Amino acid sequence: MKVIAFTSRKGGSGKSTLCAHLSVYADAPNAPAVLIDTDPQGSLALWHELRQAETPVLVKCEARDLPETIEAAKRDGVGWVFIDTPPHNTADIAAALRVADLAVIPFRPAVFDIAAVAATLEMARAINKPVLPVINSAPPRRGITPAHVVTEAREALFGMGATPWAGQITTRAAFAHALASGQAVGEFEPGSTAASEVSDLWQETRRALGIKEGKKR
Repeated sequence: MKVIAFTSRKGGSGKSTLCAHLSVYADAPNAPAVLIDTDPQGSLALWHELRQAETPVLVKCEARDLPETIEAAKRDGVGWVFIDTPPHNTADIAAALRVADLAVIPFRPAVFDIAAVAATLEMARAINKPVLPVINSAPPRRGITPAHVVTEAREALFGMGATPWAGQITTRAAFAHALASGQAVGEFEPGSTAASEVSDLWQETRRALGIKEGKKR
C-alpha cells in the first residue's frame, strides 16, 4: 500500500482537486483507492457526496487519527491512500507527512503560491520525505512552449533545490465541470487533453514512488 499526502501551506492550490482526479485514476479492483479528508473545509467530502460511484471510498478523520485510519486501510487490502490536508494547520500537515510515502505539493505559478512551497518543502525535508511539486492552474502552452510564468515558477523551484514535475495541469473548464458532476476528468471527458494531463501526472507520481509505469487510460 502507498500513501500520498497532498500538502500546501497555501489555500486554493488545488490539493482537493488533484486528490479527487488522481484517486479515481488510481482506483482498481486489485488495488482499491481510499480518500482521507482531514480538511475541515470538506471540499473533497462535498465532491464525494455528488459522486454516484461507490469508489473510491472516502473517510473523514482528524489528522491525529491518521495512523490508525491508515492501518485499518492496510488491513482491508487497500492499494492507495490519498490524504487531503488543510492549508494553514501546520500540525495537521506534519501529521500527514509523517504517514505518507510521498508528498504531492500543488502550486499555482504565482508569487504567493511559490513562497508557500518553500514552507512545505522545509517541513518535508525535516523528516526526509520525498516530494513531487506540481504546477497547477497553469496558463495554456503555446504549441509546446509553456507560458513564461510557468517557466519562471519552475526555475524558482529549482532555486529551492526541488525538482517540479516537468508537465503541468492547465486551467481547463473540464476539471471544474467534472468535479461539479461528482466525477474525475477521466470519466467526464475520457481521451481529452485534461484527462491526458492527469494520466501523465499519475505516471510521474508512480515513478516518484519507484513503481513501474502503469497502463495509460
